[in-house]
Amino acid sequence: MSRVLAISGSLRAASFNTQMLQGLQTLAPQDMHIELFKGLDELPHFNEDLETDPPAAVRRLWQAIAEADGLIVATPEYNGAMPGVLKNALDWASRPYGASPLPGHAAIVLSASPGVFGGIRAQSQLRELFALLNVYVVGGPQVAVPEVHTRLDHEAEPDERLTDPTTRAMLISLLYGLAEAIDHQAGGRLIQPLHHWQSQLAG
Repeated sequence: MSRVLAISGSLRAASFNTQMLQGLQTLAPQDMHIELFKGLDELPHFNEDLETDPPAAVRRLWQAIAEADGLIVATPEYNGAMPGVLKNALDWASRPYGASPLPGHAAIVLSASPGVFGGIRAQSQLRELFALLNVYVVGGPQVAVPEVHTRLDHEAEPDERLTDPTTRAMLISLLYGLAEAIDHQAGGRLIQPLHHWQSQLAG
C-alpha cells in the first residue's frame, strides 16, 4: 500500500482545489491511500531563525511529507501566481538545508480555477519550483481545470463531486502514473546525482 499526501494550496473552506483532491481516492489504484494534509493555515511565515527549533505545525508538515511515498499538490491561481500560503509551505518543506523531506518524492501537480486558463500560470510556477527542489513530477496530461465551478456537483458527496468525464480520465491517468513512479523509485533515481555530490563533499 502506497501512502500519498495531498496538499491543497487554498485555505478556503469551499476551495475548488480541495474538492478536487477529496475526489481522488475513488479514482486511484486500489493499493494507493491518499491523505489530505490539514494545517497549512497553522504554518508561520517562513523564518530561517526558527529552523533549529521549529514550531509544531512545521514539524507536522515535515513528518507528513517524510512518511509519504508520493505527493499530490493542487494550486489555485491568485493574480497570475501561486498562492503565498502554498509557497510558504514549500519553503518550510525545503528545509533544513541538506535534510529536507522533499527531494526524491514523486508528485502530481494540478490546478483549478473559475477562470478560463485553469490556473496554468500558478501550476507552471509550481512545476518549476519542484524541479529546483528535486521532486520528480509525473508526466502525462497537464491537468489545469478551467471554469472548475461548472465541473463540480456541490450537492454530491465529496468523492463524487467531480463530474467532468474528461478531467476524471486525465486524473486517473496521472494517478496510475504516480503509482508507477513510486513503484519504480523514479524520484530516488532523480536525486542520485545529488547524493553522489553530497558524498563527494563529505569525503
